[in-house]
Amino acid sequence: MSAEELTITEKSDKSISAETDTLNATGISCAEDEYSVVYERPHTLLDVNMHYCPGCAHSLVHKLIMEAVEELGIQENTIGVAPVGCAVFAYDYMDVDMQEAAHGRATAVATGIKRLMPDKYVFTYQGDGDLAAIGIAETIHTINRGENIMIVFINNAVYGMTSGQMAPTTLVGMKTTTSPFGRDTSVYGFPIKVSELISQLPGSFYVTRQAVNKNTAVRKTKKAILNALNYQKLNKGTCFIEIIGNCPSNWKMTPVESNNFIDEQMVKTFPLGDVKLPSAEDLKQLNQTGDKQPC
Repeated sequence: MSAEELTITEKSDKSISAETDTLNATGISCAEDEYSVVYERPHTLLDVNMHYCPGCAHSLVHKLIMEAVEELGIQENTIGVAPVGCAVFAYDYMDVDMQEAAHGRATAVATGIKRLMPDKYVFTYQGDGDLAAIGIAETIHTINRGENIMIVFINNAVYGMTSGQMAPTTLVGMKTTTSPFGRDTSVYGFPIKVSELISQLPGSFYVTRQAVNKNTAVRKTKKAILNALNYQKLNKGTCFIEIIGNCPSNWKMTPVESNNFIDEQMVKTFPLGDVKLPSAEDLKQLNQTGDKQPC
């Protein structure tokens, strides 16, 4: 810090101190009961620095999952499965039991955990490379069997950890390190719409696609996570949440630009909303257990 900056800082500190002294001298004070907590970090999210790039969606989605776990009071009964990819270190951030899985095999590992401990809340957290490329077989078979788990699928249209290669979800015409001239459908085929694909399987119970690029989208995503965790009590099948996330580093954009890109381009190929919902009878059964749906 320069001498000039230090002087400015000292002056600011002195000004604040003087204002405080003035308030105390006039008898003006703020009672503690005049304030209430409107937000705090969920205790289920460890207070450590994350390794994600600035503006990345992963850190926000981690927080939403842990908020849901805390609000439902299921921390001690929740088990997550971390993938290979950007979120490979998810176990360093989420204060629940976590298991690492081989690349693409997260849902297979989650299947084993849930079958051994059916009373636990089990979820996987996977990117589009881990789930939709090397792990597409495990994903389809897990859901076709109707395994009673929650799958969180982060779709940012590229391979994030390995510098932005083309993924199964890369948009038509989108440039990546392995499609420098854009995705050509005559060569690479079309983006895979995973939610629509797996919603046709009889084992899928709840399928939704959400985003986290603006406030309203974040609230809808959190509601979807709460729903999916609650639905495990019914043992009716697999809950699948696809989340459209941004990847500023590999998209070569600022965080703001990448958030706008989701609205301007991503949702044209991957429209947001519920793809498959539980029946009214299923929801009635859930309500009978005393669990209300999130507002």
